[in-house]
Amino acid sequence: MMTISSNNRRQVMGLMRGLNRFMGLRVRARFRRGEEGGALVEFAVVLPVMLMLITGIFAVGIAFNNQLTLTQAVGAGAQHLQTIRTSTSDPCADTFNAITAAAPNLTSSKISLSITINGGTPQTGNNCAGATSSLYSALNMPVTVSATYPCNLQIFGVSPVPGCKMAATVTEYEY
Repeated sequence: MMTISSNNRRQVMGLMRGLNRFMGLRVRARFRRGEEGGALVEFAVVLPVMLMLITGIFAVGIAFNNQLTLTQAVGAGAQHLQTIRTSTSDPCADTFNAITAAAPNLTSSKISLSITINGGTPQTGNNCAGATSSLYSALNMPVTVSATYPCNLQIFGVSPVPGCKMAATVTEYEY
């Protein structure tokens, strides 16, 4: 039987530890090799969903901005109508011009206008020269201006709410 001195035993143990360490690194490297493209695959799967979500957020933001613009423009049109009610020959045309001037980013041909004087019959359209007499006779009475506008909410060419219309109504009182 052969005996190994303690000095040689330390050398052999050191070699075995080094070999185990080297083999462990090789085995771990071999298992790790297949993970290099995992992040790219995950990104490719998540990217379309993320882009659709971001595009939807922007589309809703644009629609909300158009709604706010329409509401502000209808308010400006109603104030303008109260101001010119005794000097206008066509209240609908003048109100429509005030609304389109207050909302330059909205397409004026898509705005539908309706004016109600003192709770009477609504006058629709951009011309209502016949409503001038009722506007004069309703002095110190409220005037309601309403408008609608298509919201055109589309995400990647798909409309989740087809036929969507935004509406704004403002009633102005004369004191």
